Amino acid sequence: MKKRKIGKLSVSAMGYGCMGLSGTYGASDDKAAIALLRNIVELGVDFFDTADAYGPFRNEELVGEALAPVRDKVIIATKFGQEFLPDGSRRINGRPDYVRSACEASLKRLGVKQIDLYFAHRIDKTVPIEDTVGEMSRLVSEGKVRYIGLSEASANTIRRAHATHPLTCVQTEYSAWSRDVEASILPTVRELGVGFIAYSPLGRGFLTANIASPSDLPEGDVRRSMPRFQAENLKENRTIAERFADLAKKKGITPAQLALAWVLAQGDDIVPIPGSRRLTAVKENIAALDVQLTSPEIAEINSNLPAAKGDRYGAPMMAALDT
Repeated sequence: MKKRKIGKLSVSAMGYGCMGLSGTYGASDDKAAIALLRNIVELGVDFFDTADAYGPFRNEELVGEALAPVRDKVIIATKFGQEFLPDGSRRINGRPDYVRSACEASLKRLGVKQIDLYFAHRIDKTVPIEDTVGEMSRLVSEGKVRYIGLSEASANTIRRAHATHPLTCVQTEYSAWSRDVEASILPTVRELGVGFIAYSPLGRGFLTANIASPSDLPEGDVRRSMPRFQAENLKENRTIAERFADLAKKKGITPAQLALAWVLAQGDDIVPIPGSRRLTAVKENIAALDVQLTSPEIAEINSNLPAAKGDRYGAPMMAALDT
């Protein structure tokens, strides 16, 4: 397995995003999820990304149970910041007391003494980022966390956070059809020497060319509520996916491999974390590490693949993003 550096961490060049193992994309199977995670370790992947909000909460337990036998060989990243309230709603919370209580709860669910990489999942705009990161820094000094990062943070927030305590990496959605991070996020993290984790590098599965209509998504799949997968947006985005599939065929690889190879080609400080739930798909993804894209091929992708039609999330969630 090839390695990449994100900040001071050396991890497999491709990680694994665990969110989909706990119901986000339809029904899930805990036993199958645990078996899959252990198989993924055997394939050489050592970076696993979870969050307390996935499930909610159950995903961390799955990850902890699955990786317990190889704890000293893997890097576990988790996140806090989406607080679930008694009425079933959630809010973004970056208050120092909540940061600490969330960390304690994640340590217990994961069954670990230390979290390798702890992210603020979303940025609480009502709390100075210095206060949130200040508490994260104290968790580092106490040995409960090794390194820290931010998810979906603006360039200004990243700079302020990094000045409070060095960030190891920033995590944001990034794929060939979702490239807004290129404007200011990627230049900022590179200036600061901070790594970048690309989540949804397959365009939430759309770039695999397997989604033609909402009926292709199972009941309970969160993508059914996302603008890019609805009505006219979906029709236009399907054209993009078909064009992308043609480029992959021309290269002699699968659309998924082309999508991942494109992300990997954007810089060796970027680690994609696809979350495919089938072992055959995971193996297909890992094979993308051996795909070499030429400059003309990258230019062809860039010129033939416009940005996805529609926002990444619904209006309430988009409004809550710091980016």
